[in-house]
Amino acid sequence: MSQGEVVGLLGPNGAGKTTTFHLIVGLIKPDQGKILLGEEDITHLPTYQRARKGIAYLPQGPSVFQNLTVKENLIAILQTLNFSLGEQEERANHLLSELGISHLAKQKAYLLSGGERRRVEIARALVTSPHFILLDEPFAGIDPITVSDLQTIISELKNKNIGVLLTDHSVRETLQITDFSYIVYQGRILITGKRDELTQDKKAREIFLGEKFKL
Repeated sequence: MSQGEVVGLLGPNGAGKTTTFHLIVGLIKPDQGKILLGEEDITHLPTYQRARKGIAYLPQGPSVFQNLTVKENLIAILQTLNFSLGEQEERANHLLSELGISHLAKQKAYLLSGGERRRVEIARALVTSPHFILLDEPFAGIDPITVSDLQTIISELKNKNIGVLLTDHSVRETLQITDFSYIVYQGRILITGKRDELTQDKKAREIFLGEKFKL
């Protein structure tokens, strides 16, 4: 995939979606093959070096610092980077505004709703100005209005030339925003295509979508 694309990684439970994410960010090592970032082989780089090269990962479970405020969550990441105190404050305020969570700046993270927490996690990921963001189940546990809001945020990331790779069991919501998607099955890519191609594919319906699936 390229920067400025939204790509889906879909498939049944146990197909290898989260494992693929873990391979990309360096949490597990591949038995064979390579992980390429552009033309660069990053297969053997540790996770933190991949992050420095522009890969951000938002896991399915909560990744915020629960006992910090929303703004402190951003400052905590900014403090690890080469920003002055003034730049940290400016950058944090900018991201709070960009993600629509300025009103939550002083709220403790453990008090956030699922959708609010997801916004904070995306804001934290953007602190490092990534080229690619991997989203694992971004729509899990949130209401339809918040799903729509997150779809808009993902589209805005695309417009900023950030590549977004996401996996989610909410297939319709995922296909609504992806440029193309992969369906994986038993650790292998079964089908690749755009929304209509996947939903009309006989094999995709048989193994994953179901015969009655409709967008």
